[in-house]
Amino acid sequence: MTEAEAPTADLLIVGGGINGAAIARDAAGRGLSVVLCERGDIASHTSSASTKLIHGGLRYLEQFEFALVGKALAERKRLLRMAPHIIWPLRFVLPHQPHLRPAWMIRIGLFLYDRLGGRRSRELPGSRSVNLRKHIAGRPLREEFSRGFVYSDAWVQDARLCVLNAMDAAERGAQVWVRTACIGAERGARHWQAQLRGPDGALRQVRARALVNATGPWAASFLDQVAHVAHQRNLRLIKGSHIVVPRLFDHDHAYIFQQPDRRIVFAIPYEHDYTLIGTTDVDYREDPSAPRISTQEIDYLCAAASRYFQRPVLAEDVVWTYSGVRPLLDDDSDKASQVTRDYVLDLDREGAPLLSVFGGKITTARKLAEEACDTLAPLLDNRRGAWTGASKLPGGDLPDADFEAFFEDFSLRRPWLPDPLAYRLCRNYGSRALRIVESCVRLEDLGERFGADLYRAEVDYLIDFEWARTAEDILWRRSKLGLRFDAAGREALQRYVAQRT
Repeated sequence: MTEAEAPTADLLIVGGGINGAAIARDAAGRGLSVVLCERGDIASHTSSASTKLIHGGLRYLEQFEFALVGKALAERKRLLRMAPHIIWPLRFVLPHQPHLRPAWMIRIGLFLYDRLGGRRSRELPGSRSVNLRKHIAGRPLREEFSRGFVYSDAWVQDARLCVLNAMDAAERGAQVWVRTACIGAERGARHWQAQLRGPDGALRQVRARALVNATGPWAASFLDQVAHVAHQRNLRLIKGSHIVVPRLFDHDHAYIFQQPDRRIVFAIPYEHDYTLIGTTDVDYREDPSAPRISTQEIDYLCAAASRYFQRPVLAEDVVWTYSGVRPLLDDDSDKASQVTRDYVLDLDREGAPLLSVFGGKITTARKLAEEACDTLAPLLDNRRGAWTGASKLPGGDLPDADFEAFFEDFSLRRPWLPDPLAYRLCRNYGSRALRIVESCVRLEDLGERFGADLYRAEVDYLIDFEWARTAEDILWRRSKLGLRFDAAGREALQRYVAQRT
């Protein structure tokens, strides 16, 4: 295929994590023609391995990252409105240990956090001190903890947030190609000529007016080995690992635990029957494609939780682990936990434009994408302004952004649908859940049951609209039903997905 015959786009985005998907969405909504390629599944690496919080980062105040915290808290309010089905408020309890941080320091930090977060609301009430001897969150804690503090942040289904950005991009005209690697990119004065390798090994050429490097942990190596462009930025790769154990408490609050090394560890209600504990911060120099938790990290997280809970958390309690590699800007910090979580957008105009994304966090991805498109759009003769701040993500168009009212109506109209399944469908898909059940009048109409409460109608929807191509895509990223599936169910699901795709 010659260059003249190659498909042409305004923007080629390499990387289907949260930053690449958010940039594709914003750009497509401005009327730019977009190709997004991802060598694996959408959100198959860092973007599905977070602590799953939409937050400002309370601990970043100690590092005087006021601008970052303020930006993230402003995004928290927007995101709660954009996707109320996959993002919801969560109250955090911080048991006080005077020898780690004095009460006055915590009060000042929470005061600043509340003020940076803007006006209080019913969904996000302000912080306060609590008597843990009387508060429900004090019951599972060790007797020594009598005082604590409570504040607000939010929870997110991280991989689903990424998928919804990609879906919205596609619905606005973007081409989203999964399992498609960019193996070469040659720069001209006005265009990039990129070579992509698809899932079947076939090669295709894409000619784009601008290139976005949103490859996360591979941002520097992409420039070095694929685009062959000199750069000055260095990334510091930090591995963050989490463990999942059977449920440690019966209430809906989460915990933030201070540690002797001055790090913090979260313990969060997870998938109804479990508790998520994380994260670690470990410098990482191996392949970012396949990070694995170490025995030392498991021991660290178990010990971190056991310092607070009456019942010790043991390594043998762990039912699942996951690890991700965070690509942080190398700011010469001595400790991994102190490296900035802010981002930098590097624009290179030595020829056709190249924008590289360094750093970032899931909370600020929408803002990052807006800034990226504000930078690129004028270079592509596009004058449309920012638009995503007040928009809904697919499934997020719930009346008054009221998830509970939507779920009640959804389930009352379908008495044949078991409440736990109805709730999960509403939480995962919001108003798009109607597409899964629209032609059904009884449970059997959902088709074959593969395991847990996963039926063929949902699998078909994930294949047709969400780029699911393997059982792993469905069980561990589109849902967390892998926690409830046995080997036979996984094999049956994989056979069906392979047959459909």
